[in-house]
Amino acid sequence: MNLGTLIVGPREHVVAIAELDDTAADELGPLLRDTARVVETLCQPEQTYVCMWSHGRDARKHLHIAVQPVTAEVRARYGGLRSEQLQTRMLASGDEPDVTEVERFCEQARELFRTITGSSAEHSG
Repeated sequence: MNLGTLIVGPREHVVAIAELDDTAADELGPLLRDTARVVETLCQPEQTYVCMWSHGRDARKHLHIAVQPVTAEVRARYGGLRSEQLQTRMLASGDEPDVTEVERFCEQARELFRTITGSSAEHSG
């Protein structure tokens, strides 16, 4: 996936959203919102995809939710494709972001998560 894509997943082994317990389900919405805020702030995409995957070879494997920034540049690089067709082409291409850029993005994302979650806690308390 492209630089800026973050994956949200439960700590416990869960293969479907329907299997989340009440606590995990209550945490998921705010976590996805905050993750999308981080991606949008750092990447300034035209669109942010939020997609659930759980596929293994022949059965569900583990729940993963991708939060992916999609810019005009990304779409152009992959022939103007969108949605699952874009993701399929990206995964098949084997293209990977530069490790140094990934590390820099992760540090920025960590700092922004700290800011966002601290701000959210202040407003809810």
